[in-house]
Amino acid sequence: MSRLSSIFTLLISLGIGGYGLAQQNNPILAEELDQLVQRIENLEQTVQELQAQLQSQSAPEERPSNAQMTDTAQAVVSTPSQDTPSDRAIKISGLAFGDFFWMASSHDENLKDRNGFWFRRIYLTFDKAMTEQLDMRLRFEMHSAGNFTSDNRLEPFVKDAWMRWKFTDQHQAYLGLSPTPTMNVVDEIWSYRFLEKSLLDLQRIGATRDLGVAFRGSLGSEQKVRYHFMFGNGSSTRGETDRGKGTLASLGYYPNDSLVLEFYSDYDQRPEQADRNTYSAFLAYKRDWGRLAIQYAHQERKGISPVGLDLMSFFGFVHLSPKLTFIGRYDRMFDPNPEGSDIPYIPFDPTAKFHFFLTGIDWKVTEEFSLLPNIEVVRYDEREDGTRPATDVIPRVTFFYRF
Repeated sequence: MSRLSSIFTLLISLGIGGYGLAQQNNPILAEELDQLVQRIENLEQTVQELQAQLQSQSAPEERPSNAQMTDTAQAVVSTPSQDTPSDRAIKISGLAFGDFFWMASSHDENLKDRNGFWFRRIYLTFDKAMTEQLDMRLRFEMHSAGNFTSDNRLEPFVKDAWMRWKFTDQHQAYLGLSPTPTMNVVDEIWSYRFLEKSLLDLQRIGATRDLGVAFRGSLGSEQKVRYHFMFGNGSSTRGETDRGKGTLASLGYYPNDSLVLEFYSDYDQRPEQADRNTYSAFLAYKRDWGRLAIQYAHQERKGISPVGLDLMSFFGFVHLSPKLTFIGRYDRMFDPNPEGSDIPYIPFDPTAKFHFFLTGIDWKVTEEFSLLPNIEVVRYDEREDGTRPATDVIPRVTFFYRF
């Protein structure tokens, strides 16, 4: 740009010199030269203005400091989302547990010395909050058959499919396939579902899920009284095939952070007048060092061959260290369970009363992964004919992991 300015200056000088000479020789030529000089001066002024503009544009821009950029980024991150509720993120989680087992002894000679690995449960769960009051869950489950005869592949099915409406701070309603009041609190206190089912679940006294409507909540400002009511098909995760329905209800009392007292009852309408009534009482004591609990239940089964079943469970666990927990449990069936032989993973003799023992150690390798060496023992009473089934002894190494 400086070269252009010098050239124009030279041209102006030449024009001025020529201008004086032209005035002396030719007036017309002098007038034309005068116009040319004026144009050159205007052009030089224009070039200078352009040069000034280019210099101002090429100057370094003032950049925001790192602190300013950080503050801006934080402001963007912390700004509340303006998305609609349907744009809320879906939370995905899962877990799996199973065993390496050995049927060291069994009342069924065909099962003696059976051993192997199996998955007793695999869950894949999707949770989504739609609004502050509405959320939903979809959970898929798959598991090994556990009947020692099937070689079918793992096949998923729907375990949970519910929508929850929190219509007040203390009350909520469920619609769909959701947990039942039967063992919801018991399983929470037991905490070791991956080691074994709780009493009523294991002995097929009730189901953990049903399809229908449910209401849960607490009463009073201190929320010491809690309820769970459900009206459903009574067919668990399977389809409905009859006109009967199930009515289930639990009422719990929580006097402090350590004690839990719950009463439960249900009425299950079944075809051919084979209705069932179940009653249960549960008491638990919780402390930082561990838990202790006892449950007693009775079920009346009507129909062609009516039967009454009484059963109880006592369990507890003690934390030996942050990574080790000792677990113990004792169940008593005061009556033979007619469905005992159909129970997966640990079939019972359906013709005799029995004592069930479970003991093990929970080694928490990480927060997401545990290994549990344990043993299950079933000791049978004598039958009415004086014979006694052989004792079931099942050493296992149970694994549990989640994400």
